[in-house]
Order: sequence, then structure tokens, then C-alpha cells
Amino acid sequence: MSINFFWVIISSGSFLIFLALIWVFAFAPLANIMAERKAKIVAGLADADQARKDRDGAAADRDQVMADARRESQALIAAAQKAASDLREADIAATREELARLRDQATADIAAERDRALADLRAQVADLALAAAGVVVGESMTDARQRRLVEEFLAARGPEGRKN
Repeated sequence: MSINFFWVIISSGSFLIFLALIWVFAFAPLANIMAERKAKIVAGLADADQARKDRDGAAADRDQVMADARRESQALIAAAQKAASDLREADIAATREELARLRDQATADIAAERDRALADLRAQVADLALAAAGVVVGESMTDARQRRLVEEFLAARGPEGRKN
């Protein structure tokens, strides 16, 4: 067994040429593709990180906007409740004033009606007294005659005490 240096050099040279060809045509493009992919992945991770930060910032902004909206809605509700309470109090006061006015008017109407009824009663009593005096003056009175005249007078006046 002998070592032939010529064939060792030729084999080594052909190996190096084959290695250079593989490097140029296979490994270099693969390395470039891998570098591009690595750059895309790094850019994607950076974009994802930025998107996460933006999402967190948007969530904080959304929470702030919701808190502001809740405060505003509570203020509007409080104002509406106060306005409703004021309106209800004003309506109650107006109703009480109207009731007092109606009560005073009813009292005045009752007093006027009572005064009118008393005036009518006085007029009727006066008419009765005058009629009774006219009858008494026209005839001499005895007990039986007096009773008969009163019964006739009352019968002529009817149950209400007025002429029919």
C-alpha cells in the first residue's frame, strides 16, 4: 500500500473545486435566503412588539374614555334627577296653591249660598206673616177658626211653603 501523492492532490483539488462550486451555487444563496428570512422575522417581531404596545396604549385610552363617559353620564343623570325633583316640587306647590284657591272659592260659594237661602227663608217668613195677618185682620178669630185658617193657609201654600 503506497500513498500516491499525485492522486491525493488531485482528489483534494477536485474536492476543493466541488466545495467551491457548492458554496457558490448552493450555500451562498441559502445563506442569503436565511439572512433575508432572519431580517423578516426580526422586523415581524419588532412590528408585533410595537402592535402590542399600541394595543396596550389603545386599551388604556379606551379605559380612560369609558371612565370619562361614565362620569359624564353620571353627571347627566344627576342633573336630570335634580331637574325632575325641582319640577315635581314645583308641580306639588302649584297643586297646593290651586287646592287652597279652590277651597277658598268653595267656602265663599257655600257662604253665598247660605246667605241666599237665609234671605229666601226670611222673605218666605215675611210673606207668611203678612198673609196670616191679612187673614186675621179680615175675620175675628176663635180657636177653631184660627186652626182652620192656618190649615187652609198651609194647604194653599203647599209643602214647600210657596204659592202653587
